[in-house]
Amino acid sequence: MDRETALRLYEAMLLTRLTEERLVKLFRQGKTLGSVYRSLGQEATACATAMALGPDDVIAPLIRNLGSMFVRGATPKEVFLQYLGRATGPTAGREHNNHFGSVARGIIAPTSMLGALIPVMAGVALSFRQKGERRVAMTWIGDGGSSTGAFYEGLNFAVVQKLPLIVVGEANGFAFSTPPDRQMAGRMAQRSQGAFNLTVDGNDAAAVYEATAQARQRCLEGKGPAFLVCETFRMKGHAEHDDQRYVDPALLAQWATRDPLPRFEAWMALRGWKPDPSLSARLEARLQAAAEAALEAPWPMPETLTRGVFST
Repeated sequence: MDRETALRLYEAMLLTRLTEERLVKLFRQGKTLGSVYRSLGQEATACATAMALGPDDVIAPLIRNLGSMFVRGATPKEVFLQYLGRATGPTAGREHNNHFGSVARGIIAPTSMLGALIPVMAGVALSFRQKGERRVAMTWIGDGGSSTGAFYEGLNFAVVQKLPLIVVGEANGFAFSTPPDRQMAGRMAQRSQGAFNLTVDGNDAAAVYEATAQARQRCLEGKGPAFLVCETFRMKGHAEHDDQRYVDPALLAQWATRDPLPRFEAWMALRGWKPDPSLSARLEARLQAAAEAALEAPWPMPETLTRGVFST
């Protein structure tokens, strides 16, 4: 990773954290529609995997992969408009949180049906091969989602067809409130089904970036899919309505020492690379302006309810 890439990666991680912090404030003020799903402690996994892709590659994020969407060009204002259900948001008030896509930016919209994006992205990867395009598809899955049938079916298809697909397994400690050892035998990496398997420290942004780049190169060489397991930890509840009482405070304290942002700062400092000291203040000002603009945006009109929902 060169200096420019490292600084962009750090900014994406910081932007993700600050955006979610502001979303929590809006949630507690009763402004958002529904809850807020955070990626606190997992920013490196989402941002570094997306950063290692090429400009023509395609991603399909999940709820804790907001950072990957920022890497691909989504904006905080779009996110605020979406959470606030405004008419000028990406889905015009018809969806919530980060459930929106942008094909032009290589983002396939997330879905709540966990595991379902893996066969979808296997199909996207198949289209690349059929067209002779050197492109890679990527999606993510969590501990619980890796127990779904769609996960196995989609990854198995990709393995058999040797498709250019990267599935990022976010081993973040819990499937909602259930620890992995109560819902799977062995470790998440054992579910690769013959895909090239890599397990990496998911809180080490540089290591995640390097592993993703390796997986991507294998895909471009026609060697089939990769299952990249990032071992990390979900530092907040499933969503803001979840008080996380089922998590041992000592475990949270242990993982707090492995926070991916200061770890990446230290990694950059060893190379003499320092982020702009004003970066945090500039991002905060940008987020405040974006949130205020979203709060002033109009609500959807009832008569537009069915527009853009069904094909004509």
